[in-house]
Amino acid sequence: MSGAGNTPSQTAGPYIAMGFSWPGRERLLDPGEPGALELEGQVLDGAGQPVPDAAVEIWQADAGGAFPGPGPARWPGFGRCLTDEEGHFRFTTVKPGRLAAPGGVLQAPHIEVQVFGRGLLRQLFTRIYFADEEEANAQDPALAAIPDRDARATLLAQPTATGYHFDIVLQGERETVFFAR
Repeated sequence: MSGAGNTPSQTAGPYIAMGFSWPGRERLLDPGEPGALELEGQVLDGAGQPVPDAAVEIWQADAGGAFPGPGPARWPGFGRCLTDEEGHFRFTTVKPGRLAAPGGVLQAPHIEVQVFGRGLLRQLFTRIYFADEEEANAQDPALAAIPDRDARATLLAQPTATGYHFDIVLQGERETVFFAR
């Protein structure tokens, strides 16, 4: 068998939009529904420049802290958005409820995030927490495992008039905390 061995790594880009087209997945619910909010932000590189042609995927519980079960569900719990030319993404969603972590400790409301983009050999994993959930954030085991206060702050979405703003910085001084999987 010729050519046997390890397959070389390849990056995910530069044509993310071609492989990730799935229209409408940036809306987890209709904007007029109770509790609907806009989660918007920007994917930035280490120099603070926008990263166009990236994909941001989110998984989250509903406002009551439940994930969708088997079968058709009103709440999908999943969204995907491609960044625009300026690296912007936007989801219509809800603030998730608290979930139990292993051992029964409650986690703060958060959204699981995967980022795919040009120059990345593998997707990156992070979480979005909410800056206005101070008490819950102080009790969250994942946030408590990050000793650097400034690093923890990179996981906090800031309130806006219509929801929350959260930037994802891929490297550099303000790099978002990423988790191993």
